[in-house]
Amino acid sequence: MNKKRKKGFYLALIATVFASLVVGVGAYTRLVHAGLGCPDWPGCYGFLTVPDTAPEIAHAESLFPDAPVEVDKGWAEMFHRYIAGGLMLLVLLIVIRAIRHRHEPGQPLKLPIFILVLITLQAAFGMWTVTLKLWPQVVTSHLLGGFATFSLLFLLTLRLSGQHQKKLAGEHLRLLKSFAVLSLLAVVGQVTLGGWVSSNYAALACPDLPMCQGQWLPPMNFDEGFHIGQDIGPNYLGGQLHAEARTAIHFAHRVGAVLITVLLTINVVIAMRTSSGFGRAGVMLRRLALLILVMLAIQIALGLSNIVWNLPLNVAVAHNLGGALLLLSVVAYNYYLFGGPAATLNQDQGGGS
Repeated sequence: MNKKRKKGFYLALIATVFASLVVGVGAYTRLVHAGLGCPDWPGCYGFLTVPDTAPEIAHAESLFPDAPVEVDKGWAEMFHRYIAGGLMLLVLLIVIRAIRHRHEPGQPLKLPIFILVLITLQAAFGMWTVTLKLWPQVVTSHLLGGFATFSLLFLLTLRLSGQHQKKLAGEHLRLLKSFAVLSLLAVVGQVTLGGWVSSNYAALACPDLPMCQGQWLPPMNFDEGFHIGQDIGPNYLGGQLHAEARTAIHFAHRVGAVLITVLLTINVVIAMRTSSGFGRAGVMLRRLALLILVMLAIQIALGLSNIVWNLPLNVAVAHNLGGALLLLSVVAYNYYLFGGPAATLNQDQGGGS
């Protein structure tokens, strides 16, 4: 195991932490209904900051008569834009450094460039979120883009850390690797469902536990709830779907949570059994598997708390961040299994360390 850190590690680490802030503030902005706190982009009512004096507010409302100024919501939206812009600058610095050191061994180049392209696309989705008035397809895509940026920056940090550069190989690991990939895809799918719940304001469609509206199978309209080709506009603030459609979305997210719990638990059990007796590599594998289980338990507790306590803001934001951290734990687990040149995991090698 090569523990020598590559150039750019600390910059990537700072960007990853910064990305967590962007994800958290983005969730807060969405949950306080501040997504249209500024009706234009990239400024706010034509200003670089939020208008807060009487003359500024009067001028702003003359430009946007259908969007009265709400200073608190405007600042929530603009702060999110400021820190997202700061993250883009950090990623740009990472790319410049990666280009300068591209000939050095172990220095990624394609990944930083891809992250820069992704975060540029994220800026476009941020604009469309406003111009298309919180169209759920765009809001969900924007959320997924934020999670993807966070995850890829974390992956870049792992690659630059030098903590693990060899993937584990062996026929006995085939089942474990299959479950690892399946777990990653399943978590991404559940995050997507969570984004769809949030963008369609369906978080409280089922206000009770363990049933929904006092029934195991309440009235639901999946056709309307998952009609991806729905028309744009005029304004999705507060949602436009009927109650049965929102119930279908929420119910699907609950079912997804159950399936994810079963799948990740099976994955952890397989990891514990497969990695036994394989030295330090096996220890690391078990630690990462347990980390996934811990993050899953926290995420389930936060999700249940949202329902029991009627979506308190701090718990709802934590639930968003918890989903991101669960995804990161699965990314780290897959990286340990698949990252770098192949090395056979066996007792003699102690896991290829």
